[in-house]
Amino acid sequence: MKYDDNNLLMISALQHILFCQRQCALIHVEQIWNENIFTVKGEIMHEKAHNGEVEYRDGMKIERGIPLRSLELGLIGKADVVEFHKQSDGSLLPFPVEYKLGKPKENRCDEVQLCAQAICLEEMMNVKISSGALFYGKTKKRLDVLFDNELRKITIEAARKLHTIVDNGITPLPVYNKKKCDACSLKEFCIPKIPVKNVTSFMEKIINEETS
Repeated sequence: MKYDDNNLLMISALQHILFCQRQCALIHVEQIWNENIFTVKGEIMHEKAHNGEVEYRDGMKIERGIPLRSLELGLIGKADVVEFHKQSDGSLLPFPVEYKLGKPKENRCDEVQLCAQAICLEEMMNVKISSGALFYGKTKKRLDVLFDNELRKITIEAARKLHTIVDNGITPLPVYNKKKCDACSLKEFCIPKIPVKNVTSFMEKIINEETS
């Protein structure tokens, strides 16, 4: 299936779908968002990465904030940094680099987001990208990521699942996970210990009861 420009979703939403399907629906279906110290710091880091400056270093071209799109995945977004590495034939091969605030995660959501960026670049530039890198602010280190068949498969499946949830417009019921839920900026809206399907309707009901 190929998507069109009218139903593209944000690449960053892949992080949400892999972290928690309910969180993903709260953000991308019910349009609920809440800032915390981590989201603010992350936005500041990405603003610096997206400054649009072009740099040349050691025979390598570095571009920032490159717009991305894939009609195959139905995704749109921006690359933090793309390094263009010179090949033996003189061509420049893109190498995406994504900046993250903390440290490497237990799941592969960061790798999936980076792989989605690579797939966008491949589609846009008609090239094959074998790897990229994640830079973590807490460790100040890069982690190289290989875009192998397994990671590509996980990425494609995550994009399909994302579109399914958004297209259906149904928010999954909460499944309480102390480690995840306590760290989530949407905990007060999600109410993970109470089986509320549609948070927006639930909150409206409470407000109406209090004002009646």
